[in-house]
Amino acid sequence: VQLQASGGGLVQAGGSLRLSCAASGRTFSRYSMGWFRQAPGKEREFVAAISWSGTSTFYADSVKGRFTISRDNAKNTVYLQMNSLKPEDTAVYYCAADGRYGLSNAYEYDYWGQGTQVTVSS
Repeated sequence: VQLQASGGGLVQAGGSLRLSCAASGRTFSRYSMGWFRQAPGKEREFVAAISWSGTSTFYADSVKGRFTISRDNAKNTVYLQMNSLKPEDTAVYYCAADGRYGLSNAYEYDYWGQGTQVTVSS
């Protein structure tokens, strides 16, 4: 499956952004999806994940209550709604896919999209 992330940009602290990740190739609905982020000089970290059906989600503690992951299998797209953004949310955000659900380690995901930059100014 090929993944294409978009929707990043520059936003002030407290603002919102919605990231999208469009999938093509193999059947999107068979894959659980995840969002990760990587700030300069730091390791790639887990943000959120959603099951193939969209009925199950889980989040990193740092974004819980502020970010929401969702998917539209008819559009082969997964979303990350980011509210109440903080400067520490600044990073390149990546979407990833895997046949298994419940994964929070980057090495566990088989497919990756290119990143989209999110910059939050204070």
